[in-house]
This record gives sequence, structure tokens and C-alpha cells, in this order.
Amino acid sequence: MAPPSTISAIATLTPPSNTRTWLSSPHPNLPIVATACSDRSVRIYSLKTFNLLSTITGGHKRSIRSVAWKPGSGPSGPGNNGIGESVLATGSFDASAGIWRRDEGSGAAAGGGGGGGGGGGQTDDNDGPQEVDYTRQRQAGDDDDDDDDDDEWNFAVILDGHESEIKSLAFSSVSPLLATCSRDKSVWIWEELEDDNFETVAVLQEHEGDVKCVAWHPSEELLVSSSYDDNIRLWREDIDDWGCCACLEGHTGTVWWVEFEGADRPGSTKLASIDTTGSILGEEKSAYLETRQKAGPRLVSASDDLSIRIWRRIPSDRPAPPTGAGRIPSIIKSNSIEEQWVEEARLPQVHERAIYAVSWSKVTGRIVSSGSDGKIVVYEERWRATTPAQNAIDDTAMEVGTQQEPTPAESTLSEWVVVAEIEDAHDIFEVNHVCWAKRVDAGKQTEDEEMIVSTGDDGEVRLWALS
Repeated sequence: MAPPSTISAIATLTPPSNTRTWLSSPHPNLPIVATACSDRSVRIYSLKTFNLLSTITGGHKRSIRSVAWKPGSGPSGPGNNGIGESVLATGSFDASAGIWRRDEGSGAAAGGGGGGGGGGGQTDDNDGPQEVDYTRQRQAGDDDDDDDDDDEWNFAVILDGHESEIKSLAFSSVSPLLATCSRDKSVWIWEELEDDNFETVAVLQEHEGDVKCVAWHPSEELLVSSSYDDNIRLWREDIDDWGCCACLEGHTGTVWWVEFEGADRPGSTKLASIDTTGSILGEEKSAYLETRQKAGPRLVSASDDLSIRIWRRIPSDRPAPPTGAGRIPSIIKSNSIEEQWVEEARLPQVHERAIYAVSWSKVTGRIVSSGSDGKIVVYEERWRATTPAQNAIDDTAMEVGTQQEPTPAESTLSEWVVVAEIEDAHDIFEVNHVCWAKRVDAGKQTEDEEMIVSTGDDGEVRLWALS
């Protein structure tokens, strides 16, 4: 049966890059998007006019693999009083991360923004163990190749330390922290100080392969990373030391992408507003949503094994560790920082080759995915029409090589369904990344309407509407 919705083209951002593009990140408060390109540049496009606004160059010596905006960037950010600055981080194949700043006080590009992340396809060459024991910062002026096309963007500082290419980076929304991960099998956590100074606070080296993606929890000082070693690790600080608080196993291929659900748990909100004619009782739904609320935002992962999985934390009776500036140092260590996460669900298997990226909408709770097969797929969570006891077939057991272990009973109250799909989204090319963004062009129908932003090997960034 065909999906009930369709994905239709809105526009292609112009002009496209002449080289492969890896990832596009919508600004959190402005109607612009930053795209990481193989030609060592970042291209800034308008989401209103679909045109190129500026090209940022000169900071890196090799392909820029990932970009990430600092939360609160721009004049619409919290406490910015309309005169804030945009801060952009770039991660490169030259093993360095760059920090770029732009003063938005001139009123350039005011308006709404969106949310997003990254992914991408490349050959996986497994490096041997790396000994990483230093970090240094050099001002961008030390780079002889600093020929920035746009004077408004200031390359403030570059962060060195990784021994191989940086694959992903992400700013925390609750602390002045930046995470980077690399082919050198390590995850670095940097703390932003004053005057463009960054201090290395942790180098995490428990992954056994290339680390593909990092992402921060939306409301806690909790970091997640995924790897070529097929595993997902969650990291938390215990007093003064960062350590692994959970290792999620189950994928049978490279985990390309991980991302948390929004802080307000939109999936629960969406479910609560859906009525069904099935026989699931209201009290069962309420209990399920209460459990979901207590567990906090879930986690989604996408893999080479063709599966997209949802993970849920088992609520603990212990209070959550304090985060940010409110931490109280103590010489007494807590008993454990370990957390228990379980696989709650697997989305329907639609992709035929590696899934490079997924994005979880903070508005609708829908998930969009893309990958090597050129497909873009949208999924939605719904109540099941029957109770778990009435299910003759275990719908949560979607085989990808091996039979899945049964999920907890309450997880079977909801299911994920495909609502839209499009093939050859970038013609014959791979779709390296996909994300949701707020729609701000003249064609939008509602104030909170979203669109899909896809980035491909063809150098193009395409915008799509879900109808």
C-alpha cells in the first residue's frame, strides 16, 4: 500500500557546489542554512530566497565534513536583545575544528530558523590505535590559506588535537561545551572559556573504530556517540571525570547517525493528541505516556545494517547528576553513573543500502531518513489499533540478520509507520544528510510548517515539502 503522504520538491539552493556536499545545518534563529563542502568551504544559503548569501573559506586545508551552529546564535537568541552574534563550528578532514563568528547587529537575515544535524558516506579505512595527549589552539591568522570571501565572518580560533579527520561536532545546549569525534576513534570535549579560548576537558577513547557522530542531550549534560564498531556510547561527567555511562549494542553495522528526541518529548505530545478506534484503554495510554515522560527524551540511531532504532532510558530512582554551573564539587564519588537504555522499537525497513542520517522533528515528532540508496523516507509514531495481548504477531520483531529480542510490553502500545517516501531524491547520487527546518519562504501554508533539507554527493542542497 502506498504511503498516505507525498514528498514534493520546493527548490534547489543556487548555485550548487561543484563538489560533494556532506551536511546542511539550519540556523537556530535565522532563515539561513550552512552547508559543509568538499572544496574546503562552507556555503551560507537563504531559506527565503533559496540563493547563496556567502561562501566562507580560508580556515581549513581539506574538505569540511561537518558544521554546527551554537544554540542561541543570532539576534533572536535568548538574552541577545536583537544584537547577538552567530557562532558556527566546522570540522574538517585536516583533523581540526574551527570556530567562526559573525556580528548580527547589522540586522542581516532576520527571521525564523530550524533544526538539524549531519551524516555522510565515505570509505571506511580503519586506523590503528592513536595516542592523543595534547591540544593546542592557533589563531586563524596563522593559516596562510586564510582568504575568506566574506569579511563579516571572523575565523576566531582553530582547535587541534585529533590525529585524523573530524567526522562530526556538536554544541551542548545546557553548557559551554563542544564535542568533536574523529576517525582516530576518539571523542573530545572542549569547554569554551573567554576571549575565544577553548580548554580540553576530556578525551574519550573507548570506541574501537572510527567515530561517526556525536550529539548532546537537549536538557542534560549527556553526550552520545556512534561508531564504525557498531556500538553507541553515552557519556556523562562524574564529578571531575567523564566516563561511559551506557553502551548500546545491537546494530550489526556501522552506526552512522544518532540524535535525541526534542526536550519537550514531542512524540509523547503527538501520541496524546491522536485518538484511535482500537481497544487500547485510556489508562494504558496514560501510564505509557507517564513512563515516557519520566524516562526523558529518547534516542534514534541509523546504521549500515539498514535499521533505524529507537532507544529509551529506564528511569532511575537516583536523582539526575547536576549539570552546568550548578555543580557542587565533592571528593565523594557517586556509586555509579551507569544508565540502562533499552531498544524500544525499530522503524519499518525501507532503505536498501546504508542509512547515513536521520532527523527527529521537534514540531511533529516525525522522523526523516536518507542514505546511500538515494531515498528520503518519513515515519510517524501512532497508537497501535490493538493491545499487545491481541497482537497475533510481534510487530516489533523486524529482522535484520537476526531476530530481535522482545521489547518491554509498554513499548508495543505505539508503532512507527511510513507516511511518505521518495526515490532518487538527488538523481543517481547518494543523499549524505537530511534534516527538518522551519519553512520561511513565500510558499509556506502555516506558521509552524516544516520542510526537509537534503544534501547530496551531487553538490546540491534540495528543499522538500511533505503534503
